[in-house]
Amino acid sequence: MQQLVLIALGIVILFILIGNIKIVPQAYAYVIERLGAYSGTWSVGLHFKIPFIERVVRIVILKEQVVDFAPQPVITKDNVTMQIDTVIYFQITDPKMYTYGVDNPMAAIENLTATTLRNIIGDLELDETLTSRDTINTKMRAILDEATDPWGIKINRVELKNIMPPKAIQDAMEKQMKAERERREAILRAEGEKTSAILVAEGNKQSLILSAEGKKEAAILEAEAAKEATIRRAEGEAESILKVQSATAQGIKMINDAQPGDGMLTIKSLEAMEKMSQGQATKIIIPSNIQGVAGLATSVKELLGDK
Repeated sequence: MQQLVLIALGIVILFILIGNIKIVPQAYAYVIERLGAYSGTWSVGLHFKIPFIERVVRIVILKEQVVDFAPQPVITKDNVTMQIDTVIYFQITDPKMYTYGVDNPMAAIENLTATTLRNIIGDLELDETLTSRDTINTKMRAILDEATDPWGIKINRVELKNIMPPKAIQDAMEKQMKAERERREAILRAEGEKTSAILVAEGNKQSLILSAEGKKEAAILEAEAAKEATIRRAEGEAESILKVQSATAQGIKMINDAQPGDGMLTIKSLEAMEKMSQGQATKIIIPSNIQGVAGLATSVKELLGDK
């Protein structure tokens, strides 16, 4: 009987010893108290806890964590009430301070986030709030990081997830956005029509320039053709005059070679006078030698007429 008790006692002690063997996984830390006082922090590995004397107060996750807080009512500088929910990315850097620095760290961070957000948004108007997300995120991260440093918490990022203005404000913003889109559409349409008109005018201008250049070239070609015709006509007339003069010179040469008598010359002179008298001239000057011959010819004609 005594042996059974010893065996049972040994089994109980073995289970107690096995139950006090702790393996801390990666990215975790165990905060240990001994008789109610902080004893140490266990990191990754195998550890043994003294039964009934030591206890694990808190298991701390060292990985970066994300917490999404519910929307908080805030009032802008121009007295517009809106709902804003935030997302906090944080990491525990000191398990001891995280355990003993604040009673409920998540509730403390949520309340601190709400008050910080109200203070920042209270200095901004509605339009600034909607367009300054990055500025708000940066300010909140700096303030929260400084405030949570005594708690062993590092705030890595703060994001405004949703900004929800009142329904009336949303309707007004939608109307404004619609009007802005219509204005931009009208501007784009006007610019397109302006560009089209400019292109048409440029096309007409180029057409007129090409037409004028074509007319100019045609006029130049016509003038050159007229010039060429005049030159050829003048050359023809010159050649004709040269031929007439040559023929006249040739005739004179032939006459001189024939050595005509005075009678022949007189007859030719009279023929020339006859042709001259048939013209429009009102006065004819007759050489003296031809006058005598003409008088003799008249007398002979009268004598023959009388017979």
